[in-house]
Amino acid sequence: MGMIPGIDASSSALSAERTRLDVIAGNLANAQNSSDASGQVFRRKMVVFSSKLNDAMGMGAGANAGNQVQVARVIDDPSPLPKIYMPGNPKADAQGMVQMPNVNPLDEMVDMMTASRSYQANLQAIQTGRSMFEESLKIAQ
Repeated sequence: MGMIPGIDASSSALSAERTRLDVIAGNLANAQNSSDASGQVFRRKMVVFSSKLNDAMGMGAGANAGNQVQVARVIDDPSPLPKIYMPGNPKADAQGMVQMPNVNPLDEMVDMMTASRSYQANLQAIQTGRSMFEESLKIAQ
């Protein structure tokens, strides 16, 4: 249990946003790959966050655990895979169409900016909480 629950919540959010940024970077890196290591077409990955109330507000054992943001899972985007006409590609079907990843680099850049801003906001909240804690220690002296 931390001294300031807000700092604990913000630090867990920093970790979650870092995971989100890593997933976005992986999506961008694979935006033009027609297949992944298993030979399947790469699907865009999305991060799902979770948070719990403190044992339904009972503030039971591990009370601060409910104040934290966690990565629940990383899922594949179920949207359809686009097809591009590339008759010379070895992965092309009989009509010359190749399935490509469902990654839109523009959407990924917007997600990256959002995750980056969230990261910055949580970092600022930690810095503000730390300053408040330090000032309260000065008053107590």
